[in-house]
Amino acid sequence: MQSLLRWGVENSSPGSAPPVPGNNLDPGIIDHILGKPDAQLMKEALQIGVDETQAEDDRLKALDDLEMLVQNIDNANDLKKLKMWEPLHGLLLASGTSDALKMQTLWIIGTALQNNPAAQLAYVDLEPLPALVRSLSPSYNSAETRSRAVYALSGLLKLNAVAVQQMSAAGGWSALRTSLEDSEIRVRRKTAFLLNTLLMPISEDGVDLQSNISVPSSANAPVHPNSHASMLSNPSSISTWSITLAALQNESTSEGSSLLDALVSALTEPVPFGPDGEKDKDEEFQENIIRILYTFVTYYNGRFSAAQKHSLQGFLGGMTQSDNFGLTSGEFEALSDAVRGS
Repeated sequence: MQSLLRWGVENSSPGSAPPVPGNNLDPGIIDHILGKPDAQLMKEALQIGVDETQAEDDRLKALDDLEMLVQNIDNANDLKKLKMWEPLHGLLLASGTSDALKMQTLWIIGTALQNNPAAQLAYVDLEPLPALVRSLSPSYNSAETRSRAVYALSGLLKLNAVAVQQMSAAGGWSALRTSLEDSEIRVRRKTAFLLNTLLMPISEDGVDLQSNISVPSSANAPVHPNSHASMLSNPSSISTWSITLAALQNESTSEGSSLLDALVSALTEPVPFGPDGEKDKDEEFQENIIRILYTFVTYYNGRFSAAQKHSLQGFLGGMTQSDNFGLTSGEFEALSDAVRGS
Protein backbone atom coordinates (compact mmCIF):
# COMPACT_ATOMS: atom_id res chain seq x y z
CA MET A 1 0.00 0.00 0.00
CA GLN A 2 2.87 2.38 0.88
CA SER A 3 4.59 1.69 -2.46
CA LEU A 4 1.33 2.34 -4.37
CA LEU A 5 0.84 5.66 -2.59
CA ARG A 6 4.47 6.64 -3.31
CA TRP A 7 4.00 5.78 -7.00
CA GLY A 8 0.88 7.93 -7.21
CA VAL A 9 2.61 10.93 -5.68
CA GLU A 10 5.67 10.57 -7.90
CA ASN A 11 3.62 10.28 -11.09
CA SER A 12 1.20 13.15 -10.39
CA SER A 13 1.68 16.58 -11.97
CA PRO A 14 1.08 19.36 -9.44
CA GLY A 15 0.54 21.96 -12.13
CA SER A 16 -1.79 19.93 -14.36
CA ALA A 17 -5.32 21.23 -15.06
CA PRO A 18 -8.33 19.35 -13.65
CA PRO A 19 -10.09 16.99 -16.05
CA VAL A 20 -12.71 18.58 -18.30
CA PRO A 21 -16.15 16.98 -17.94
CA GLY A 22 -17.37 15.27 -21.08
CA ASN A 23 -20.35 16.65 -23.02
CA ASN A 24 -21.42 13.36 -24.48
CA LEU A 25 -23.83 12.30 -21.70
CA ASP A 26 -26.99 10.61 -22.96
CA PRO A 27 -30.06 12.80 -22.15
CA GLY A 28 -31.98 9.61 -21.54
CA ILE A 29 -29.58 8.65 -18.79
CA ILE A 30 -29.91 12.12 -17.22
CA ASP A 31 -33.71 11.81 -17.31
CA HIS A 32 -33.46 8.40 -15.73
CA ILE A 33 -31.28 9.71 -12.91
CA LEU A 34 -32.91 13.10 -12.27
CA GLY A 35 -36.40 12.48 -13.65
CA LYS A 36 -38.08 14.38 -16.46
CA PRO A 37 -39.46 17.85 -15.77
CA ASP A 38 -43.17 17.88 -14.98
CA ALA A 39 -43.87 19.98 -18.08
CA GLN A 40 -42.36 17.27 -20.26
CA LEU A 41 -44.31 14.54 -18.46
CA MET A 42 -47.53 16.51 -18.94
CA LYS A 43 -46.96 16.95 -22.67
CA GLU A 44 -46.12 13.28 -23.13
CA ALA A 45 -49.17 12.17 -21.15
CA LEU A 46 -51.54 14.35 -23.16
CA GLN A 47 -49.95 13.28 -26.42
CA ILE A 48 -50.82 9.68 -25.61
CA GLY A 49 -54.23 10.63 -24.22
CA VAL A 50 -55.42 12.28 -27.44
CA ASP A 51 -53.84 9.72 -29.79
CA GLU A 52 -56.66 7.59 -31.22
CA THR A 53 -54.16 5.01 -32.50
CA GLN A 54 -53.17 4.12 -28.94
CA ALA A 55 -54.94 1.40 -26.95
CA GLU A 56 -57.66 2.85 -24.75
CA ASP A 57 -56.11 1.45 -21.58
CA ASP A 58 -52.85 3.25 -22.42
CA ARG A 59 -54.74 6.48 -23.08
CA LEU A 60 -56.59 6.18 -19.78
CA LYS A 61 -53.35 5.52 -17.92
CA ALA A 62 -51.73 8.57 -19.51
CA LEU A 63 -54.69 10.79 -18.60
CA ASP A 64 -54.65 9.45 -15.05
CA ASP A 65 -50.97 10.44 -14.85
CA LEU A 66 -51.84 13.90 -16.14
CA GLU A 67 -54.55 14.32 -13.51
CA MET A 68 -52.04 13.58 -10.76
CA LEU A 69 -49.62 16.11 -12.23
CA VAL A 70 -52.17 18.96 -12.36
CA GLN A 71 -52.96 18.50 -8.68
CA ASN A 72 -49.95 20.81 -8.34
CA ILE A 73 -51.29 24.32 -8.96
CA ASP A 74 -48.16 25.40 -10.83
CA ASN A 75 -48.55 22.48 -13.20
CA ALA A 76 -52.24 23.32 -13.62
CA ASN A 77 -51.29 26.86 -14.62
CA ASP A 78 -48.76 25.48 -17.11
CA LEU A 79 -51.64 23.97 -19.12
CA LYS A 80 -52.11 27.38 -20.71
CA LYS A 81 -48.40 28.04 -21.23
CA LEU A 82 -47.97 24.62 -22.85
CA LYS A 83 -51.11 25.14 -25.00
CA MET A 84 -52.71 22.03 -23.54
CA TRP A 85 -56.19 23.34 -22.74
CA GLU A 86 -57.34 23.18 -26.37
CA PRO A 87 -56.50 19.51 -27.03
CA LEU A 88 -57.72 18.55 -23.57
CA HIS A 89 -61.09 20.19 -24.12
CA GLY A 90 -61.11 18.73 -27.61
CA LEU A 91 -61.46 15.26 -26.07
CA LEU A 92 -64.89 16.31 -24.75
CA LEU A 93 -65.92 17.47 -28.21
CA ALA A 94 -64.61 14.53 -30.26
CA SER A 95 -67.30 12.09 -31.35
CA GLY A 96 -64.91 9.16 -30.95
CA THR A 97 -64.18 9.82 -27.28
CA SER A 98 -65.45 6.91 -25.19
CA ASP A 99 -67.34 7.42 -21.95
CA ALA A 100 -64.30 6.29 -19.96
CA LEU A 101 -62.01 8.77 -21.71
CA LYS A 102 -64.54 11.55 -21.24
CA MET A 103 -64.79 10.76 -17.54
CA GLN A 104 -61.02 10.88 -17.16
CA THR A 105 -60.83 14.15 -19.10
CA LEU A 106 -63.46 15.77 -16.88
CA TRP A 107 -61.48 14.67 -13.84
CA ILE A 108 -58.36 16.41 -15.15
CA ILE A 109 -60.29 19.58 -15.95
CA GLY A 110 -62.00 19.68 -12.57
CA THR A 111 -58.74 19.13 -10.69
CA ALA A 112 -56.91 21.83 -12.64
CA LEU A 113 -59.70 24.35 -11.99
CA GLN A 114 -60.17 23.80 -8.25
CA ASN A 115 -59.47 27.05 -6.35
CA ASN A 116 -57.42 28.29 -9.30
CA PRO A 117 -58.65 31.57 -10.81
CA ALA A 118 -55.88 31.67 -13.42
CA ALA A 119 -56.91 28.26 -14.75
CA GLN A 120 -60.59 29.26 -14.62
CA LEU A 121 -59.96 32.29 -16.81
CA ALA A 122 -57.81 30.31 -19.23
CA TYR A 123 -60.43 27.60 -19.64
CA VAL A 124 -63.48 29.86 -19.86
CA ASP A 125 -61.92 31.47 -22.94
CA LEU A 126 -62.69 28.21 -24.77
CA GLU A 127 -66.43 28.61 -24.04
CA PRO A 128 -66.56 25.14 -22.46
CA LEU A 129 -69.99 25.28 -20.79
CA PRO A 130 -71.99 23.62 -23.61
CA ALA A 131 -69.68 20.59 -23.56
CA LEU A 132 -69.73 20.37 -19.76
CA VAL A 133 -73.52 20.69 -19.68
CA ARG A 134 -73.92 17.91 -22.27
CA SER A 135 -71.78 15.70 -20.06
CA LEU A 136 -74.52 15.89 -17.40
CA SER A 137 -77.08 14.16 -19.62
CA PRO A 138 -78.03 10.64 -18.43
CA SER A 139 -78.87 9.76 -22.03
CA TYR A 140 -75.24 9.81 -23.18
CA ASN A 141 -73.08 9.57 -20.07
CA SER A 142 -72.50 7.04 -17.30
CA ALA A 143 -73.15 7.87 -13.67
CA GLU A 144 -69.41 8.24 -13.04
CA THR A 145 -69.01 10.62 -15.96
CA ARG A 146 -71.97 12.72 -14.83
CA SER A 147 -70.48 12.93 -11.35
CA ARG A 148 -67.16 14.09 -12.78
CA ALA A 149 -69.00 16.60 -14.97
CA VAL A 150 -70.47 18.28 -11.88
CA TYR A 151 -66.96 18.28 -10.40
CA ALA A 152 -65.56 20.04 -13.48
CA LEU A 153 -68.52 22.43 -13.65
CA SER A 154 -68.05 23.28 -9.99
CA GLY A 155 -64.38 24.04 -10.55
CA LEU A 156 -65.24 26.40 -13.39
CA LEU A 157 -68.18 28.23 -11.78
CA LYS A 158 -67.15 28.80 -8.17
CA LEU A 159 -66.15 32.44 -7.60
CA ASN A 160 -66.24 33.00 -11.37
CA ALA A 161 -68.98 35.45 -12.34
CA VAL A 162 -67.90 35.45 -15.99
CA ALA A 163 -68.63 31.74 -16.31
CA VAL A 164 -71.87 31.88 -14.29
CA GLN A 165 -73.17 34.64 -16.56
CA GLN A 166 -72.95 32.16 -19.46
CA MET A 167 -75.03 29.47 -17.73
CA SER A 168 -78.41 30.49 -19.13
CA ALA A 169 -77.25 30.58 -22.74
CA ALA A 170 -75.62 27.15 -22.34
CA GLY A 171 -78.73 25.61 -20.75
CA GLY A 172 -76.78 25.13 -17.55
CA TRP A 173 -79.52 25.93 -15.05
CA SER A 174 -81.92 23.54 -16.75
CA ALA A 175 -79.26 20.82 -16.70
CA LEU A 176 -78.65 21.33 -12.97
CA ARG A 177 -82.39 21.11 -12.42
CA THR A 178 -82.39 17.71 -14.13
CA SER A 179 -79.38 16.66 -12.06
CA LEU A 180 -81.42 17.15 -8.89
CA GLU A 181 -83.34 14.04 -9.97
CA ASP A 182 -80.37 12.05 -11.26
CA SER A 183 -80.44 8.33 -10.57
CA GLU A 184 -76.91 8.65 -9.13
CA ILE A 185 -77.18 10.20 -5.67
CA ARG A 186 -73.63 11.59 -5.84
CA VAL A 187 -74.71 13.77 -8.76
CA ARG A 188 -77.65 15.11 -6.74
CA ARG A 189 -75.46 15.86 -3.72
CA LYS A 190 -72.82 17.68 -5.74
CA THR A 191 -75.44 19.65 -7.66
CA ALA A 192 -77.17 20.91 -4.52
CA PHE A 193 -73.84 21.74 -2.90
CA LEU A 194 -72.77 23.68 -6.00
CA LEU A 195 -75.99 25.68 -6.09
CA ASN A 196 -75.56 26.75 -2.47
CA THR A 197 -71.93 27.71 -3.10
CA LEU A 198 -72.98 29.90 -6.03
CA LEU A 199 -75.73 31.47 -3.92
CA MET A 200 -73.47 32.46 -1.03
CA PRO A 201 -72.84 36.23 -0.86
CA ILE A 202 -69.54 38.01 -1.29
CA SER A 203 -68.81 41.33 0.38
CA GLU A 204 -65.87 43.69 0.11
CA ASP A 205 -65.41 43.92 3.87
CA GLY A 206 -65.22 40.14 4.21
CA VAL A 207 -68.20 39.86 6.59
CA ASP A 208 -70.07 37.41 4.40
CA LEU A 209 -67.06 36.19 2.48
CA GLN A 210 -67.14 32.58 1.40
CA SER A 211 -65.14 30.44 3.78
CA ASN A 212 -62.71 29.17 1.12
CA ILE A 213 -61.31 32.64 0.36
CA SER A 214 -58.27 33.64 2.37
CA VAL A 215 -57.82 37.37 2.70
CA PRO A 216 -54.58 39.13 3.66
CA SER A 217 -54.24 39.85 7.37
CA SER A 218 -53.27 43.45 6.65
CA ALA A 219 -53.32 45.92 3.79
CA ASN A 220 -49.56 45.50 3.35
CA ALA A 221 -49.56 41.72 3.38
CA PRO A 222 -48.49 40.11 0.10
CA VAL A 223 -51.22 38.55 -2.04
CA HIS A 224 -50.41 35.71 -4.39
CA PRO A 225 -51.51 36.77 -7.89
CA ASN A 226 -53.09 33.36 -8.47
CA SER A 227 -55.51 33.52 -5.54
CA HIS A 228 -59.12 34.60 -5.24
CA ALA A 229 -58.00 37.16 -2.66
CA SER A 230 -56.22 38.96 -5.49
CA MET A 231 -59.60 39.41 -7.19
CA LEU A 232 -61.24 41.18 -4.24
CA SER A 233 -60.28 44.53 -5.74
CA ASN A 234 -63.13 43.75 -8.14
CA PRO A 235 -65.68 41.85 -6.01
CA SER A 236 -68.13 41.59 -8.91
CA SER A 237 -65.72 39.23 -10.66
CA ILE A 238 -66.19 36.59 -7.96
CA SER A 239 -69.76 37.41 -6.92
CA THR A 240 -72.14 34.80 -8.30
CA TRP A 241 -75.04 35.17 -5.89
CA SER A 242 -77.22 37.65 -7.83
CA ILE A 243 -77.13 35.59 -11.02
CA THR A 244 -77.89 32.41 -9.08
CA LEU A 245 -80.69 34.07 -7.11
CA ALA A 246 -82.36 35.16 -10.34
CA ALA A 247 -81.94 31.65 -11.78
CA LEU A 248 -83.60 30.16 -8.69
CA GLN A 249 -86.66 32.38 -8.95
CA ASN A 250 -87.17 32.67 -12.70
CA GLU A 251 -89.80 30.35 -14.09
CA SER A 252 -88.57 28.00 -16.79
CA THR A 253 -90.61 28.28 -19.97
CA SER A 254 -90.19 24.61 -20.79
CA GLU A 255 -90.80 23.35 -17.26
CA GLY A 256 -93.47 25.83 -16.20
CA SER A 257 -91.83 26.17 -12.80
CA SER A 258 -88.69 27.59 -11.20
CA LEU A 259 -85.43 26.03 -10.06
CA LEU A 260 -86.57 26.81 -6.51
CA ASP A 261 -89.69 24.73 -7.18
CA ALA A 262 -87.43 21.89 -8.31
CA LEU A 263 -85.35 22.12 -5.13
CA VAL A 264 -88.45 22.00 -2.92
CA SER A 265 -89.77 19.05 -4.90
CA ALA A 266 -86.41 17.23 -4.71
CA LEU A 267 -86.51 17.65 -0.93
CA THR A 268 -90.13 16.81 -0.23
CA GLU A 269 -90.88 14.34 -3.04
CA PRO A 270 -87.51 12.90 -4.08
CA VAL A 271 -87.28 10.63 -7.10
CA PRO A 272 -86.18 7.15 -5.93
CA PHE A 273 -82.55 6.27 -6.56
CA GLY A 274 -80.26 3.28 -6.24
CA PRO A 275 -79.67 0.27 -8.52
CA ASP A 276 -83.31 -0.76 -8.24
CA GLY A 277 -84.80 2.57 -7.21
CA GLU A 278 -85.18 1.25 -3.71
CA LYS A 279 -84.07 4.42 -1.89
CA ASP A 280 -85.82 7.76 -1.62
CA LYS A 281 -83.96 9.65 1.13
CA ASP A 282 -80.38 10.76 1.50
CA GLU A 283 -79.32 12.79 4.51
CA GLU A 284 -76.48 14.66 2.80
CA PHE A 285 -78.66 15.63 -0.17
CA GLN A 286 -81.40 16.83 2.17
CA GLU A 287 -78.92 18.89 4.19
CA ASN A 288 -77.57 20.53 1.05
CA ILE A 289 -81.04 21.60 -0.09
CA ILE A 290 -82.05 22.79 3.36
CA ARG A 291 -78.90 24.94 3.42
CA ILE A 292 -79.89 26.50 0.07
CA LEU A 293 -83.36 27.31 1.38
CA TYR A 294 -81.89 28.83 4.54
CA THR A 295 -79.48 30.97 2.50
CA PHE A 296 -82.37 32.07 0.29
CA VAL A 297 -84.59 33.29 3.13
CA THR A 298 -81.98 34.72 5.50
CA TYR A 299 -79.50 36.43 3.20
CA TYR A 300 -81.94 37.66 0.56
CA ASN A 301 -85.24 37.83 2.45
CA GLY A 302 -86.57 35.27 0.00
CA ARG A 303 -90.26 34.38 0.00
CA PHE A 304 -91.77 31.00 -0.70
CA SER A 305 -94.90 30.61 -2.78
CA ALA A 306 -98.05 29.16 -1.23
CA ALA A 307 -97.42 25.83 -2.95
CA GLN A 308 -93.81 25.75 -1.77
CA LYS A 309 -94.86 26.54 1.80
CA HIS A 310 -97.45 23.79 1.74
CA SER A 311 -94.88 21.21 0.64
CA LEU A 312 -92.24 22.40 3.11
CA GLN A 313 -94.66 22.56 6.03
CA GLY A 314 -95.62 18.95 5.45
CA PHE A 315 -91.97 17.94 5.26
CA LEU A 316 -90.67 19.93 8.23
CA GLY A 317 -93.72 19.06 10.32
CA GLY A 318 -92.67 15.44 10.32
CA MET A 319 -89.21 16.21 11.66
CA THR A 320 -88.13 15.74 15.26
CA GLN A 321 -86.18 18.27 17.31
CA SER A 322 -82.90 16.54 16.41
CA ASP A 323 -83.55 16.66 12.66
CA ASN A 324 -82.04 20.07 11.96
CA PHE A 325 -80.30 18.99 8.73
CA GLY A 326 -76.96 20.50 9.64
CA LEU A 327 -78.44 23.83 10.78
CA THR A 328 -78.12 25.22 14.28
CA SER A 329 -81.35 25.37 16.26
CA GLY A 330 -81.51 29.11 15.58
CA GLU A 331 -80.99 28.67 11.86
CA PHE A 332 -83.59 25.92 11.69
CA GLU A 333 -86.09 28.10 13.54
CA ALA A 334 -85.46 30.97 11.12
CA LEU A 335 -86.17 28.70 8.16
CA SER A 336 -89.27 27.29 9.84
CA ASP A 337 -90.57 30.82 10.50
CA ALA A 338 -90.15 31.69 6.83
CA VAL A 339 -92.09 28.56 5.85
CA ARG A 340 -94.88 29.34 8.31
CA GLY A 341 -95.00 33.05 7.49
CA SER A 342 -97.90 34.56 5.57
